[in-house]
Amino acid sequence: MKTNGARFLESLGIPFELREYEVDPDDLSALTVAKKIGMPPEQVFKTLLVTGGPNIYRFAVIPGDAELDFKKLARAANLRKAEMAPLKDVQPLTGYIRGGVTLFGARKPYPVYIDETVILFDQISVSAGARGTQLILTPADYLHAAQALEVEVQTADLTKSTSQSGGPGPDSGTWETTKPEDQPK
Repeated sequence: MKTNGARFLESLGIPFELREYEVDPDDLSALTVAKKIGMPPEQVFKTLLVTGGPNIYRFAVIPGDAELDFKKLARAANLRKAEMAPLKDVQPLTGYIRGGVTLFGARKPYPVYIDETVILFDQISVSAGARGTQLILTPADYLHAAQALEVEVQTADLTKSTSQSGGPGPDSGTWETTKPEDQPK
């Protein structure tokens, strides 16, 4: 099935694979999509529409197994705060329904913030612009296509720390320091 996302990539001469899967409208999670298309969840990136206030929207693109850290996104996007755009606004603003949002072919190109882990993989998967269809392409081609939208495109650390201890992780911006005299002897 040709989608707006696929047409956009074709217009740029970017190679990609379309991978279709059966949609369960009750489970649109990226983890489920990853299983259905046979890719690790950290390589299946989800595209979220976030808002920084009235008429301020950004796309945040993060791994399927991660959770968006709104404070990190707000810092990267130079916003006072960030939160998910209301679901009722997603289709009118992007032209896409939940589970099918992509940067490519959206009604309006919003600035794009992509989690920095995108460059770790040979291939990634993103929505093609319709539920049940994913685009498989290289991270470099994805970034190139995003830049072709002529909006700000930035990679940054956008996800919450997954530290098992419950304390701050190495990427949380908080480091514990111990003075030499406090070290056990």
